[in-house]
Amino acid sequence: MAKIKVGIVGGTGYTGVELLRLLLPHPEVEVISLTSRAESGRRVDDLYTSLRGVCDLKFSDPSDASLRDCDLVFFATPHNVAMQTVPELLANGQKVVDLSADFRLRDAKEWSQWYGEPHAAPHLLTEAVYGLPERNREAIAGARLIACAGCYPTSIQLGFLPLLEAGLIDVTHLIANAASGASGAGRQAKVDNLLTEINDSFKAYGVAGHRHLPEIEQELRVVAGKAVSLTFVPHLLPTIRGIHSTLYGKLTGNIADIQAFYERRYASEPFVDILPKGQYPQTRGVRGSNVCRIAVERPAGRDTVVVMSVIDNLVKGASGQAVQCMNIMCGLPETMGLQGIALIP
Repeated sequence: MAKIKVGIVGGTGYTGVELLRLLLPHPEVEVISLTSRAESGRRVDDLYTSLRGVCDLKFSDPSDASLRDCDLVFFATPHNVAMQTVPELLANGQKVVDLSADFRLRDAKEWSQWYGEPHAAPHLLTEAVYGLPERNREAIAGARLIACAGCYPTSIQLGFLPLLEAGLIDVTHLIANAASGASGAGRQAKVDNLLTEINDSFKAYGVAGHRHLPEIEQELRVVAGKAVSLTFVPHLLPTIRGIHSTLYGKLTGNIADIQAFYERRYASEPFVDILPKGQYPQTRGVRGSNVCRIAVERPAGRDTVVVMSVIDNLVKGASGQAVQCMNIMCGLPETMGLQGIALIP
């Protein structure tokens, strides 16, 4: 059987090279197109020497014809890029997995409020399937356009999901205190992300309103079946990779063993690991892997539940999850190409 021909739009960023790291050894995939306007004509392994000996591709301009020969196209781009091109790709019968925020929100007006410009393809917002396999596996399997879940939203949703599904938590006072490594801000040069600015420091940002908030609330609302109110406070860690989300909520239902409850919910999920009672996840425990590790506690046996949810923001929070969605869309084993073990130390 022929391999799936894949293209990556935006191959110079961290999620783009992470896609390459996962897709190049994938047994059922052939990467045939990698685009970058700025680096067109340059060898990929010249920019990313980690790919020497495993990738002989050159970056091409997005207008290059090779993109039209792909069965599936990944967009590893900033917002307002995918929505300009996706309609044409879909019309050509191609499948798309978008890692940006272009198709995550279902309301075009809300998208415009958060991103400050009109949406270029509002007719596709209701068609796009939200790419969180642990919740939308069946819909992903039949989709032609996936809006891959964001990094913070992935760790937060997987942490809250069991409680919301069972109606065991007060949805009007949810709190997510989350911290991400600097790679979550992308590869572009910013003073705030310089080593001398973030090393030996820890800070909050986007407290008044972060662009991931409407995405998280939208998806939690779908699960809960009613309005949800989340206080979301992101922080910047002085590390490269990893997200640690500490979630808080008030229990409204009776639950005898919350540990067993979480273990049952995720027992069949290949990429969610519920740690034994008393063990708490660390970002280094998921570095380079597609696994979300979760711990849950009821401090002092009271009605406040604390969930700790940890992922690698570039893998389960982005490129790994995108490959997971691709596998499901194409009828492949969901774990194919994603069995890598976390890197310690």
